[in-house]
This record gives sequence, structure tokens and C-alpha cells, in this order.
Amino acid sequence: MDVHAPKSYEIRTYGCQMNVHDSERLAGLLEEAGYVRAPEGADGDADVVVFNTCAVRENADNRLYGNLGRLAPKKAVRPGMQIAVGGCLAQKDRDTIVKKAPWVDVVFGTHNIGKLPVLLERARVQQEAQVEIAESLEAFPSTLPTRRESAYAAWVSISVGCNNTCTFCIVPALRGKEKDRRPGDILAEVEALVAEGVSEITLLGQNVNAYGSDIGDREAFSKLLRACGKIDGLERVRFTSPHPRDFTDDVIAAMAETPNVMPQLHMPLQSGSDAVLKAMRRSYRQERYLGIIEKVRAAIPHAAITTDIIVGFPGESEEDFEQTLHVVREARFAQAFTFQYSKRPGTPAAEMENQIPKEVVQARYERLVALQEEISWEENKKQVGRTLELMVAEGEGRKDGATHRLSGRAPDNRLVHFTKPEQEVRPGDVVTVEVTYAAPHHLLAEGPVLDVRRTRAGDAWAKRNAAPAAEPAGVMLGLPKVGVPAPLPVASACGCD
Repeated sequence: MDVHAPKSYEIRTYGCQMNVHDSERLAGLLEEAGYVRAPEGADGDADVVVFNTCAVRENADNRLYGNLGRLAPKKAVRPGMQIAVGGCLAQKDRDTIVKKAPWVDVVFGTHNIGKLPVLLERARVQQEAQVEIAESLEAFPSTLPTRRESAYAAWVSISVGCNNTCTFCIVPALRGKEKDRRPGDILAEVEALVAEGVSEITLLGQNVNAYGSDIGDREAFSKLLRACGKIDGLERVRFTSPHPRDFTDDVIAAMAETPNVMPQLHMPLQSGSDAVLKAMRRSYRQERYLGIIEKVRAAIPHAAITTDIIVGFPGESEEDFEQTLHVVREARFAQAFTFQYSKRPGTPAAEMENQIPKEVVQARYERLVALQEEISWEENKKQVGRTLELMVAEGEGRKDGATHRLSGRAPDNRLVHFTKPEQEVRPGDVVTVEVTYAAPHHLLAEGPVLDVRRTRAGDAWAKRNAAPAAEPAGVMLGLPKVGVPAPLPVASACGCD
């Protein structure tokens, strides 16, 4: 290794949007400290490999230790290589990680990601592992340097932590009680992002619509949405993930009356059974949930509503499961992110009686997926013939090269593949198309593009990609595929909502 060359880094991210957001900050911190991003597909051939872990996904610890084991021989023959482990699993397991994988150099938690460069240097100088887990937030992630994955779209964290006590979720124990940012700080960050060319932002929180509970304003979230509507150049505003308990009429009104707040809602259901919801400690019931959906549809008729559902929670009877199917039929979700319940050590649900046999869970899961697949296709068919404005996306159409198409997101976040026009179109630009075909998880616009609007966001993408090849180009994200269908960007934060 050339001792004078900048050190390279690779970040492997697992889990939710919070982790994706944190990884962008970790990349920014490392680049500010002089590191450069390793080439695409480095697969451990970097001077620093950072694992940003998740404790919610099934077998998260097995995956981590398996990956660490595969890196051990690489580290043995690469002088100076360092391995760091952060995120929710690090917050939970702490010293256990170094005991199981003594070749790890740094373990840091969810509350002190800003310490990573310092801990790496300390481990290098002292020649011993550094384990530092803060019990409370040291710096709000959004105040740290960042290297965003996208030039035209950005996450903006408005709160961290969660005050809920869902029995299946360990996240509140790992990320702490909810802490809100000041509205002025959030809007200042949004305005700065727009000035850089960003045209779409997603407001992010473990329980995003509970925003305001920490600062004593029950209508703070709806006010924030309306304030985003006044920012010139901000074309699209999304948010994830809300909780039915905190979803109030003022939020629905703000969504309907603020033009740049998109007609899309991700509203986690988890179960349609009142008995299961009670066992989950979810503070709403079926009637309340369906009432919210009805109000949203009345105020925003074209809204696409997505959800999260857990199948096979302890004690779930066939009747309970039928209630979930009933809600799915009534709500007619555009997509559902479906999960088979699995025990999470440290959660109350893991100790509950009446754990459901795997084969029963699997059978119910397949029935749910089949029903939702049918509904998704029926709902997508209603889009045929509509004229939509798409924000051109980067890398979302895996077959685009072979089909000579491009891909984009509609205002309601549906993925649309469209015919590539003769005119140059860049990610971040906006095209107008007519939908000609619907599949369960995407739409096609096979006719000619009706209009192309070049945008400042497209300019920002072009500027980033015209930069010298040696300049870091983003964060390598190894997001696992969970549930059916493959998660959209609105998937529930940490699965705790």
C-alpha cells in the first residue's frame, strides 16, 4: 500500500432508511477526514470497511459475523486495514462483537456516529479495539458532514428515537426516546439542499408524524409540511414512516393543501386484528386505521397508500389472520411490505406463549402475498391511460439497458418505465408520459414521451457525474431485500412503525 495515497473506505449498510441516512453521514465524515470511496464492487478490498448494522432483520447477527469472518483473511494480508461495526446491532451487542470477532477495530453505536474517524485513529495508534457506545444522542445526524447517494433527492431527518413500546420491536431500546430537531434547523437544511440542486426530499423519523411531542407542539408536523410548501424550487416532499396513533386531521389537510407534498402515504398496519394489535401494543384498532385511510382517500383521491404487515405474531389465530385479509381488501393498498414474524431477542414478543409454527406462518404469508399481488395489479391497471409527470430515476430499472427504456417515479411514487426519448434526459429531470400497461409492481409508458423538462436537479446530477473519476461518488449500500415486493423508498423506518 502506498503510504502517501489517501486511504479508501467501503460502507455496507443493512436495514432501514435511518441506517441509509446514517451511512451518508458516515461517508461524509470519512471523506472530511481524508478517506476516498473504494471503487464499486471493492468487496472488502478497502483500507476501512464499515458495517452499519440492523437488529430488526431476521438473523442480523449471523449475517454480520459471517461477513466479518470472510474479511478476517483479507485483513491478515493487508497491513493497516481496519474494520468498524456500527448501527443498531452494535448498540445492542457492544463488547460481544469484539469477543466474537477480535479482528474488529472499532465498535460504535447509534448515538455517536460522529466519533467514527476519531475511533479509527485511536485504534490505529493504540493498536487495540475501541468500543464506544453512547447512551444518548451526541449530535443530531443531520448536523454531520454528508456524502449523499443521490444528487437530486435527499433524506432529511426531523427526529430520532421512538416513544412507542411495540412488543415486536427493539428499536426504541437501541435508538432511545424521541428527540426532535428545531423546525428552523430542518427548514434551513432543506433550503440548503435545494440550493445544491435537490428537488425531492423525504422527511425521516422513526415515528415521523409524532414530530412535535418533544418540543410541545401537537401540530408541528403539519406546520412543517406547509412550510416545506413555501420553499421555492422544492418540487416533491415525502415522509416516512408515520404511525396511525399520531395521524391527525391537520396532517391530512396539510397533505391535501400543499402542492409539493406528494399524494402518497406509507401507513404501517402490522395486523388487522384488534386482539393482535393489543398484544403488539399498537395504540389503534382496525376501525381507527380504516377511518384514516377513508379520510386520506376523501381528501386526496389519487393517493397511493402502502403498508407493512407482520404475519404469524404470537397467538395469531386463523380468525385474527382473516381480519388482516379483511383490512387488506378494504384498504386496497398499492403495495404491502409483508414480513413473517420471527423472534427478536430482547423484545417482549420473543417471550410470549403461543408462538406460531413456521409452516402455519408460511401458509398464511403466501395467502396474504397472493391477495395483495392481485390488489396491486388491479390498482395499477387503474393508472392505464393517465398522463403522469415522472422524476427520472437513476438505476431503478434493472432491464432498462436491454429494453431501451428509462425509469422514473410518479408523484404517488409508483415506478414507471418509459420509452427513451431522442432528447437527452438525466436523473432528476421531469418527463410527461401516458401510461399504457400495468404490472403488479410497475407501470409502462410505451408511447413517445410527451414532454421533457430539464431541471436544476438534472443539472446537479450532471455536475456530480462530470467530476473527476478520483472524486468519491457516494456510499456503497448493501440493502437486503425483505418481503414482497422489493421495498420502495417508503419502506417503514426500522420496521418499528
